[in-house]
Amino acid sequence: MNTRVLVLLSLFIGIGAVLHAVMPPIFFGMRPDMLLAMMFLGIIMFPKVSYVLVLSTATGIVSALTTTAPGGQIANLIEKPVTGMIVFVLVLAMRNFKQERIKAAVLTAVGTIVSGSIFLGLILFVIGLMDAGFIAIFLTVVLPTALLNTVLMVVLHPVSLRIMRNSPAQTLRAS
Repeated sequence: MNTRVLVLLSLFIGIGAVLHAVMPPIFFGMRPDMLLAMMFLGIIMFPKVSYVLVLSTATGIVSALTTTAPGGQIANLIEKPVTGMIVFVLVLAMRNFKQERIKAAVLTAVGTIVSGSIFLGLILFVIGLMDAGFIAIFLTVVLPTALLNTVLMVVLHPVSLRIMRNSPAQTLRAS
């Protein structure tokens, strides 16, 4: 593993943690998970299994520490690595797609919906801690979060690519 890549991934997690912590709750104490957008940015920029596992596990831990959803701690620890691997497979499947901005937006929207579905499934059906229904929370929390994360990715991804292109460190590009 490249130390510079790990530092960048930890920076993404830190930025995502701040975004995750400052978002106000929307429905039943649940708030949009802006940490996901940063996790997806790291997966898109550095699509390697070892990086994805480290990034998604660390994201799950940080998200569990900052969640306000009842039972969200356990759900985040399970859901983030699963979502990370699913998005990683999607990134590999879309490797030949040339429109980077569109690819990043689609991956973020799909990844957020997958993440939200897994998270809600764990909380509602496995842990059984929420009183609201799946569809109500999905419509009021997951879909708006997917929209917010997609907009954030459309803004951040080109900036990140430009920074990477202008970076003197060749090790970041090919890692």
